[in-house]
Amino acid sequence: MGVRSGTSVDVYVGARISLRRSALGLSQTALAEELGVSFQQVQKYETGANRISASRLHRIATVLGTSVGAFFPPAESTVAGPDASGWLGRVRWLQATSEGRVLATAFPRIADVRTRRAVARVVAALARAG
Repeated sequence: MGVRSGTSVDVYVGARISLRRSALGLSQTALAEELGVSFQQVQKYETGANRISASRLHRIATVLGTSVGAFFPPAESTVAGPDASGWLGRVRWLQATSEGRVLATAFPRIADVRTRRAVARVVAALARAG
């Protein structure tokens, strides 16, 4: 039996779960305990390495306080592959470091739109400066 990897939709769903979990301040371990699985299993779900059954996805949505549909891309969109060229790839790079996770979690909590734009400009300038 060969090793199978998740499809681009599996990767997208996993990334959305990871973003929602991080935004709520939950660790992979905390989510795993709520689901009755190991944190390694949550890691595999979040990377798209393992597919998620419908009942498990429903439980994840319930624990994370959202709908199952919130994890899926719009039907008319095409989902980027697991490379870094598409939106999903950039999100995965952001989630790959502790600093990126802090930024991804904190940024949506900035209430003032002008402040969010200023922060985005500063981050973009720092990235260009290398």
